[in-house]
Amino acid sequence: MAGARRELRLPDGRAVWCTSPGEASLMWREATGDGFYRHAAQRLRPGDTVFDIGANVGLVSMMFAAAQPHLQVIAAEPVPDTFDCLEANLQRWVPGAVAVRTAVAAVAGERNLTYYPAAPGNSGLYADGPADDALTRTYMRNSGMDDEFIDLLVEGLHDGHELSVPVTTVSELIRAYDVGTVALLKVDVERAELDVVRGVDGADWPRIEAVVAEVHDEDDRLAEFCALLREAGLPARVRQDPGLRETGLYEVFAQREAGR
Repeated sequence: MAGARRELRLPDGRAVWCTSPGEASLMWREATGDGFYRHAAQRLRPGDTVFDIGANVGLVSMMFAAAQPHLQVIAAEPVPDTFDCLEANLQRWVPGAVAVRTAVAAVAGERNLTYYPAAPGNSGLYADGPADDALTRTYMRNSGMDDEFIDLLVEGLHDGHELSVPVTTVSELIRAYDVGTVALLKVDVERAELDVVRGVDGADWPRIEAVVAEVHDEDDRLAEFCALLREAGLPARVRQDPGLRETGLYEVFAQREAGR
């Protein structure tokens, strides 16, 4: 049943909790592939603090901690079903990590979020069922699936319902956990990427050493996201996985320039 907690064994042998094993397996493959997440992980140092915004069930946090075991991880996830899995996975595999049940945006408060029980990783403040169906179809075609099989897989995948969730900002998290330096700000929030970085107070940008993000390039969002990082002293690099061609999904990695 969608939303029920299930156990998944990762290729490295570790067992994790999730609500969608198929989706979680895909997330793990993407996190540990040749993209910017792994690139960012390799630059982490002992004692670094990582903010995992849009943590889902914690697989990216686990990958970061495997690359550098001595991290302070603060992971934010707003959906209750997903958060329960996140909290359990961090307790088991990332000792000392903090799970925070919240969305992260430009302004703190409370907002409605669309939750897809069959595709929890696509849930978000700006979820768009038809657009998410189209993106998934393109990804599946890129993977070599035929349209008839895709139709079966996509049917009902993005049937969602609204949840009221707490919202905070990156700067509020910095203050709440008394963080001096954020070595890495990871952002994967399904079209709310600009909201997250707009929630960083000007005085807090010098605290952030690097950003790695998934960005949906709709309404010129990718250019705006990269421009904001550049203005904060974090020139960005952009890549698109071949499997995501024509989806509008891009990875961004930005690292602070020396002296800024």
